[in-house]
Amino acid sequence: MKTVVTTGGRPDDLSRQRALFASSTLAIPFVDRRKRSMQKIMEQEQANILVAGKMRYEYYAFGQKEPFFFHPSSAAFRAKRLARGEKDTFLEAVQLEKGDTLLDCTLGMATDSMLASIQVGEQGRIIGCEGNPVIAFMMQQGLQEYNYVEEKLLELASMRQIEVISSIAVDYLRQLPSNTMDVVYLDPMFEKTIEESKNFTPLREAGIHISLDDEWMYEALRVAKKRVVLKAHFRSPLFEKYHFKQLKRPNTKFHYGIFEK
Repeated sequence: MKTVVTTGGRPDDLSRQRALFASSTLAIPFVDRRKRSMQKIMEQEQANILVAGKMRYEYYAFGQKEPFFFHPSSAAFRAKRLARGEKDTFLEAVQLEKGDTLLDCTLGMATDSMLASIQVGEQGRIIGCEGNPVIAFMMQQGLQEYNYVEEKLLELASMRQIEVISSIAVDYLRQLPSNTMDVVYLDPMFEKTIEESKNFTPLREAGIHISLDDEWMYEALRVAKKRVVLKAHFRSPLFEKYHFKQLKRPNTKFHYGIFEK
């Protein structure tokens, strides 16, 4: 289904410029709002809607009433815990060091990538793949524009360094030479519903649903220099199928698996 971009309900010059920028970057049509509701535009255009507001972009998947928009979500309190010296289970699984590189194959809300960017520091590199080009655009804009100072989230200043690649992960992996990323991270989030964030529901509707398969796993192992890390439902058969060492965590819905090179 096609996607069109429009402005907020009371557009000004800035929101119109942002809408035209998105239209040009994504090669999608711009439509005048004309005081129409999102549902009305969806019906008339038979399209998903990207809304360019003054402060952020919002994405309405066709038939959905709630939008997806960028927000640090759980990364906000996780970063504060990290700053207090507390441990983070994801960081314990990926075992990143300063200067390391990580490829997040399913960027989603980028919450894990934000924590990874803190861990690797300025000399490190975090790349995230997002298969939906509109969501990839929104994530890149959000990571660059989010006012972490005003929101008192200085711990997340490193989010600026995250690179968003608009691509299915396995397609991007094929392009990379062997042993080029220290860690390749796999989170096939649509295998089972794990994330409970309200803002995640519209993203789940907009996302591209791809399960971990033999080719994806092969490419991840080829590209990873140190390890491949999997996040999946604790009952997932993927841990055993691909020989991950499962880090079992009592009373949690998801576990991490590690495949050391």
